[in-house]
Amino acid sequence: MILTELNSVPSATLPIAKFADHLRLGTEFAETSLQNDLLDVYLRAAISAIEGKTGRVILQKSFIWQLTGWRHADAQILPVRPVVSITALRTYDRSGAVTEYSSDHYDFIPDSQAPAIKAVGSRLPSVSSGGIVEIEFAAGHGATWDEVPSDLAQAVIILAAQFYENRTGAPDPSGVLPMAVLSLIEPYRPVRLFGGAR
Repeated sequence: MILTELNSVPSATLPIAKFADHLRLGTEFAETSLQNDLLDVYLRAAISAIEGKTGRVILQKSFIWQLTGWRHADAQILPVRPVVSITALRTYDRSGAVTEYSSDHYDFIPDSQAPAIKAVGSRLPSVSSGGIVEIEFAAGHGATWDEVPSDLAQAVIILAAQFYENRTGAPDPSGVLPMAVLSLIEPYRPVRLFGGAR
């Protein structure tokens, strides 16, 4: 299974000004616009870390997910949340020939914990031996920072500030996120039902 981001979040969408204001509460932040590139880097690193811990996409992006087959013949849970829409479903045979499927062949189930595509009928489109299926979709809490839930947004700012303050590169020996960040993201951690099998 390969999940690929098709686009990155534009820098204009990132909360550079809010992050700068937060850092001014400390002692090391220099008030200069030359810092913006550095702030961008640490915000992106914090977003990536929190997305990895929660399985949730903070700001809306497009993805392609490639699979060698369906986990279940009639439904497939998608790898991240929240999914906004399915934009394409296609299969490739061993030789690379592609078949595109319209939404007449599947339903999109925008569940908050387990968004999925579900077959219209008894089965999703078949995947031939040696072939792959490709699902293209959009996911994310919002297209702008104001649409991101406030607790997730605050977790990003706190973690980005830690990265900024520790920019010399000395690793945290525990490898654990700050307690404030863990508390803020706890409601968004994946819920494991039925041993993770669906």
